[in-house]
Amino acid sequence: MEHQTFKHNVFILKDEMFRFAKRYLSEPDDARDVVQELMMRFWEKRKELERYTCLKSYVLRCVKNECLNRLKHNAVKLNYQNNASNQSVSSQSEFNNLHEQIVQMIEALPQKQKLVLHLRDIEEFSIEEIAETLEMERNAVRVNLARGREKIRQQITQLMHYEKRSLTTL
Repeated sequence: MEHQTFKHNVFILKDEMFRFAKRYLSEPDDARDVVQELMMRFWEKRKELERYTCLKSYVLRCVKNECLNRLKHNAVKLNYQNNASNQSVSSQSEFNNLHEQIVQMIEALPQKQKLVLHLRDIEEFSIEEIAETLEMERNAVRVNLARGREKIRQQITQLMHYEKRSLTTL
């Protein structure tokens, strides 16, 4: 793979890689480090990259694996789970903006549902691409997507009913 081919096939994925890594790590600096490190590895293995039919899925799978390795080896996983659970309990009452509340609801979803929602609704991946990227069955992707969307819908409905009750009591 030549420099120009690498630039057009791999380097253009850096923004998607960053957003995907940020879903796992939540710290933008850590996500940037993952992307930079993987880009260097991909450059070193650029000749081997030509054998992958769906390079995007391979690249995002590498991002996922690198993020999981970092979480496991740096004990970030424990801190992340504690921070996420503390935020989901205490910050729901602090947020006044609906957008921020929805983002918080998504962050509180189980990891698989959150990732599937991100890849489908934000990155606009197909079910097949998500299944390949996350190494899941297509039916499992559909189930996680449906369950994640349903949880968010229920929470928004509850929030709207609460807001409506609050307005009528004033």
